[in-house]
Amino acid sequence: MKIKRALLSVSDKTGIVDFARKLNEAGVEIISTGGTMKAIKEAGIPVMYVSDVTGFPEIMDGRVKTLNPYIHGGILAVRDNEEHVKAMHEHKITGIDMVVVNLYPFRQTIAKPNVSLAEAVENIDIGGPAMIRAAAKNFKFVTVVVNPDRYNEIAVDIAQNGGTTDKLRMQLSQEAFNHTAKYDECIQAYLAKQLQG
Repeated sequence: MKIKRALLSVSDKTGIVDFARKLNEAGVEIISTGGTMKAIKEAGIPVMYVSDVTGFPEIMDGRVKTLNPYIHGGILAVRDNEEHVKAMHEHKITGIDMVVVNLYPFRQTIAKPNVSLAEAVENIDIGGPAMIRAAAKNFKFVTVVVNPDRYNEIAVDIAQNGGTTDKLRMQLSQEAFNHTAKYDECIQAYLAKQLQG
């Protein structure tokens, strides 16, 4: 599946600038948020701010930035469904072919000594898992990447073939659901512990 547009929004920025550079060199348009966008922009790589896509600013201390039909419609649209394609045209939604997201560091936050419940709660990612799950669900058309160790392999595929194979997208989908499952397990276990305390 050809990749024309990618959304990059990562907490762990390992390798993201180099990956963004390779995507840009392959002709992929990049959308990004906050700190990820800043890192990409500072490296001189063209990047579009997610607010320019949604027409809406990041609000509530960044709690709400990607939870928007221009993002989720772009990720979830079934590209060979005429009704979905028609809705994209009607609402001026551009497809997002790749989602590169890793989540707020909840596990690292709760490992700190004397971390408050409020600080832990602020490190529960909402938009990230929503984008990951949307992209993973739509793996027939969308490549989802949660692991920086995959960047080089994917960049090579895009440079050589313009996109990713069906099998790789399904593998990445499985990895993504595993990632969000472990993330949610960590959160529920933390909250269960607080209730016992």
